[in-house]
Order: sequence, then C-alpha cells, then structure tokens
Amino acid sequence: MSKGVLNSAIALACLLLWQVAFATSAAGAEGWPRTIAHMAGTTSLAAKPTQIVSTSPSLTGILLAIDAPLVASAATTRSSITDDSGFFSQWADVAQERKVEVLYSNLSFDIEAIIGSAPDLVIGSSTGADSILQYAPQLTAQNLPVVIVDYSNRSWQEVARELGKATGLEDKAEAAIKSFDQYVAKVAGTIPPQKGTATIIGYNLAGSYSISKPQSAQGQLLTSLGITVIGLPESMRSKVLRSSDFDFISHENLSAAATADTLYLLNATENEVRTFMRDPSLANLPAVKAKRVFALGKSSFRIDYYSGREMIDLVATQLKQ
Repeated sequence: MSKGVLNSAIALACLLLWQVAFATSAAGAEGWPRTIAHMAGTTSLAAKPTQIVSTSPSLTGILLAIDAPLVASAATTRSSITDDSGFFSQWADVAQERKVEVLYSNLSFDIEAIIGSAPDLVIGSSTGADSILQYAPQLTAQNLPVVIVDYSNRSWQEVARELGKATGLEDKAEAAIKSFDQYVAKVAGTIPPQKGTATIIGYNLAGSYSISKPQSAQGQLLTSLGITVIGLPESMRSKVLRSSDFDFISHENLSAAATADTLYLLNATENEVRTFMRDPSLANLPAVKAKRVFALGKSSFRIDYYSGREMIDLVATQLKQ
C-alpha cells in the first residue's frame, strides 16, 4: 500500500470514528431513554414523546407555551373564564389552532378516553380540582407513561422547566421563559412611573376575601412592571384565616388590610371593580377615594405564559388612561 493510499485510509477511519462519536454524544445530550422523577414516583421514557395528553387544564397552557406535541386536554366546567369547550380562554385559541381535542369534560376523569387517545405520555396534576394522583396506578397498569406535576405553589416558569425535561423540550421551555420576560420588559417600558404602594385583593371570590403576598405570581408580575406591591400589614397577622400565596381574612377586616394607594382585584373585570367601589365598608379607603382600583382580568387566577401576558396588558392599558 502506497503512503498516499495509507494516509487516505487513516483519514477516512478518523472521519468515521468522529461521526460515531458525534452521534453518540448527540444521543447522550438528548438523554433518551431517560427517567423522570415526579409526584407519583418515577417514569422511564424510551424516546421523546410525540403524542401527549394533559389531564390538567392548569398545565395545558404551559405545555402549549413550550410547543409540546399535545393532542388532547381535559376540559373544566364551562364558565366566564373558558370557551364553549371548557378550555381556559387565555389559551383556547392556541389549542384550537393546534387541533387539541377535548380529552374529557368537567374534569371528570375518564381512563377510557385517555387510552383511546393512544398517548406516549400523560401529564397530570397532583393538586387542585384536576388532580389525578389517585388514578396514577390505574394509568401505569395500562402501560401508559405518566408524569404528575405539582403546580400549586410554583411559578409557571418552574413548571415549564420540569415539563420541558419530561418532554425533551428543555430548549423550548427556556425560549418561552425568555420570550415572556422580554415581553414584560417591553410593556413595563410603556407604563408611566408608579408612585406609592399597591395591594392585590381577592374580593368575594366564592365568598372569600384575601390579600396577596408580594411574592405571589401576580405580585411578582406587578413588581416587574415597576409597581411596589405590599401584602397584609404585620399587625393583622393574627386575623389570617388561612394562608398560601394569599392571606385569607374576613370581609370585616378587609378595610384595615387594603390601605395601599392602588388596589388590584384578582379575577376581576370592570364589573367587579364597580361592585368593590360601591361596598360601603370600603368607601373610606385611599384607593377608593382616589379611584385607583383596577381589574387584573378573569384569567389572572393562575398565571401561565398566556394569562400573564393578558394580565400585564390589561394593567398597562388601565395605567395609561
């Protein structure tokens, strides 16, 4: 063998070895197969899912935001915050565009419907009205890979990263988070500087009254718009009936808790603002006298990529009037 032929053979062998190494490295980077730890245990996935169903409308919006291959989603009871199918209004149009089917209605768990959708991954919640934690053993008994997520006290961004890992869409999750942050910054730049303090109130929501903590998802969004959010006065801590991201209090204690210069009403439109302003027990509040009470919109009850954008758009519109 001549020296030139030998060198060519060596070069070809090196190229083949490099191609094999690159392919192996790429496969390792994607991480398939992979094992996902979640609220119901662990689930092993042989390959990147291509047919996902969501049993949690509260998670569906996040799955849509990260461009997951979602074929069906459970629907909740139709109301003022949903479309006619029971999909939340903030992402219903996106679901329709992507031809996402209704898995089952009224959050009535239907394992036959799930099996009929032939999913290679079932996404569910461990908490809330859409929880399927108790049904996880039934799903796994049918050889259906399931990942159960807790969204109760976490930001949509945290949940997006967890779902990104489960679906192999880590890059899409980070892209959605970046896009959201850029949009918030853009909107913030259009709002006049805000003076004084602000408080977020849950007013007569299913008969309850509450004050948001500054670190709630809604509180953090307002903060990102340059608004100084304050929560319940420490002097009223003994009046709290229960606490989560919001401190729940009685109606009679609301006037003492809502002393900020501006008030924002959760799950509210202008109708709810008018009702609040007409409440005799709140007539002497600084924000009421100054007509600084604003709605956060009907989709503000849980913040995801879509509802978060709706909320800041509404706030910006009101503050620029």
